[in-house]
Amino acid sequence: MLKQKIRDESDSTRLKQTLEHDPERRTQARTMSNAADTVDPKLLEFLVCPLTKGPLTYDSATQELISRSAKLAYPIRDGIPIMLPEEARKID
Repeated sequence: MLKQKIRDESDSTRLKQTLEHDPERRTQARTMSNAADTVDPKLLEFLVCPLTKGPLTYDSATQELISRSAKLAYPIRDGIPIMLPEEARKID
């Protein structure tokens, strides 16, 4: 358990260092952190459903990215889209 905590802290430190030195990733991280309010349209241009490769739409009421073709809603947690089909909610 201690090894996992150290590894998590190390990963967190590495991410912070990467974001400090990579302006593009810093911008992407900032965009995702604002996802609670809205999702940047540019982000939606390159995010696709992992199953159908189809477009996603943002639902601000449920904080989800919707794939109409797959009939799935991918959650956004702490500003990060969880693009795993097993984590998605089925929709009608």
